[in-house]
Amino acid sequence: MTAEGLETEKKYDVDAGTELPDLAAIAGVGRVGDPHGAELEAVYFDTEDLVLASRRITLRRRTGGTDAGWHVKLPAEPASGSEEEPGPRREIHAPLGQANVVPEKLLAYLHAYLRGSDPVPVARLNTRRTTHALYGDDGVHLADFANDTVDAELLHGSGGKPAGQKQQWREWELELVHGQPEVFKAAAPVLASAGARPSGHVSKLRRALGEATDSTAATAAGAKQPGGRKPGKKWPASAVVSAYLAGQISEILANDARVRLEEPDAIHAMRSATRRVRSALAVYRKLYGKGAVGRLRDELKWLGRILGTPRDAEVMQDRLRAHSEKLPPGEGTDDVKQRIERELGARLDAGYRKAQEVLLTDRYFRLLDDLEDFRDHPPVRPAASAPARKAAGKLVGKSAKRLRRAHKSARRVKDGAGEKPGMELKDATAHETALHQVRKDAKRLRHAAETVDPVFGRRAAKLAKAAHKQQTILGDHHDSVMARIFLGKLAGGPDLPEPVHAAYGSLLKREQKMAAKAEAKYRKAHRKSRKAIRRGVG
Repeated sequence: MTAEGLETEKKYDVDAGTELPDLAAIAGVGRVGDPHGAELEAVYFDTEDLVLASRRITLRRRTGGTDAGWHVKLPAEPASGSEEEPGPRREIHAPLGQANVVPEKLLAYLHAYLRGSDPVPVARLNTRRTTHALYGDDGVHLADFANDTVDAELLHGSGGKPAGQKQQWREWELELVHGQPEVFKAAAPVLASAGARPSGHVSKLRRALGEATDSTAATAAGAKQPGGRKPGKKWPASAVVSAYLAGQISEILANDARVRLEEPDAIHAMRSATRRVRSALAVYRKLYGKGAVGRLRDELKWLGRILGTPRDAEVMQDRLRAHSEKLPPGEGTDDVKQRIERELGARLDAGYRKAQEVLLTDRYFRLLDDLEDFRDHPPVRPAASAPARKAAGKLVGKSAKRLRRAHKSARRVKDGAGEKPGMELKDATAHETALHQVRKDAKRLRHAAETVDPVFGRRAAKLAKAAHKQQTILGDHHDSVMARIFLGKLAGGPDLPEPVHAAYGSLLKREQKMAAKAEAKYRKAHRKSRKAIRRGVG
């Protein structure tokens, strides 16, 4: 059993002899609770090269206090806090269990970073803590103030420090309970007057390990732009692409755990992020070394196919479940419902099991390594240094042109359908394939437009919206095509009772009508968005 919460705290360095300030002097604090003492012992786990610490992730097993057990702390979003008002950290708890066996539910949050490595004990921290609860004038428990004396011992050498090295320090922590981040600002002058200084370390573990982990934290957090600013009109094209890739890689890593824990919509979110990276690499492939881009696109296609199997089964199951409910009641309808649930349920379960297995393979972990390496050390060509407004805008324009060509191709197939006797079925299949290509090209254009949003703003957003509209409509059309194929196979079974055959026939007719309706909607959306797509972002 695990529990999850958000932790928002700020740490302060103080000297050994520093006296506690008058905590009631903090603006907004009406009462200070009686002190409560605790003896805490925490063993921290990481890989031998401290991968988790470099990403500001904490894994520990702590005894003593009110929250004894295993804890994983995940970093706050980069933009969710500031030095004065830190952002929250995700904290997941699990029972104490065995001393050196990390609970599987917690490992699910870490596999994307451990990548096959086993976590080992790296430090032991013993903390003597005295806590004061801070209450507002209305009695609300605003925050807890902790006065800690820490004894740390390295169990694994780090930053030039040998295993077995010990150190001691004192620090204060101010952690929000029901209060707002303004509590930190209100407390700052009171704590500073007593001699407290904002800590130079984000956690006790980072202080115990030393500065070695700080050097890689920026790289692990994602691509940074020069000067710490967001990419804009004057940035080179490679900077804009790197920023977009960094965001999507973060999405893949974040949804990795959600897929392992089988959370709703996780497969879809992770698959969408892989598709966005593939689209960006396809659109901007000429800015980078051909070999690196090709390998990544191939591996992302492989991962997308693995994730697509359970996702497609889930979409079809929801679709046909809803349509089946509209069939007239009867024995045939019940049989059809049960068969659909059984077939798609088995396909969904098998696909999910396969995805779970793949997410533990060396091939998947190497893909994550390669994505982050491409993000941090992109194999750029000279063209990548051109201003984003010119270089990226031109490449997005090519994606828009590609979509226009796909539409014309689909139109030609449609106009030529039925001209040759006996070719109606083949022509219908060709037309559906052509529309599916339009959908894929609309998706690529949408993602391409998203990449240049920092450069072109509203124009990029308008283009992405137009492409998304076509993608969504044709996505429904493709879902209908795939549902008809699936239903056709079920309806083709031998010796089906007439009521069952009739129920399948009703579902097939419904899908045909929905496909025709979706195609009509697409043509209307195409006419409305033709000007925006032709104009692109230029």
